[in-house]
Amino acid sequence: MASTSSPVASTQPTLPSGLAVFKTIPYAFIVPEIVFGTWVWILVAATSVSYPLQQGWVMYVSLSSCLISVLLLISYLFGFHKNSENWKVLDSLYHGATAILYMSAAVLQANATINSESHPKSPLYYQLNSAASLFAFITTFLYILHAFSIYYQ
Repeated sequence: MASTSSPVASTQPTLPSGLAVFKTIPYAFIVPEIVFGTWVWILVAATSVSYPLQQGWVMYVSLSSCLISVLLLISYLFGFHKNSENWKVLDSLYHGATAILYMSAAVLQANATINSESHPKSPLYYQLNSAASLFAFITTFLYILHAFSIYYQ
């Protein structure tokens, strides 16, 4: 005897593609991550980079994270993910790892900010470093929100 049960509906949420990326909560964080990460890089580059090991790491993390996030945004916009569950895992791992890297960069930038008070052009560089520290911590928070939002989705 044949079963006449209806097919089970998929409980997997669909991944957005196209302009729906900007309207869906965990994925809408990508644009602010890119914007604030770019500001971190610009503000650190505008200083004299008095602490090349610390601020070099900040610039590396901010620039590479920005570029990878742009590639991720493009792939979401064009629907390269094809609604794969593995894509959500990749996205969550990327944002989680980047949050850890950004936290280290934000702490190093805060240390460079504290040390920049003794610079000859102190007021200008201190303000630039302070703004870079603030944006680095905001960007870290955005990456953490994105990672946990996808993980718990």
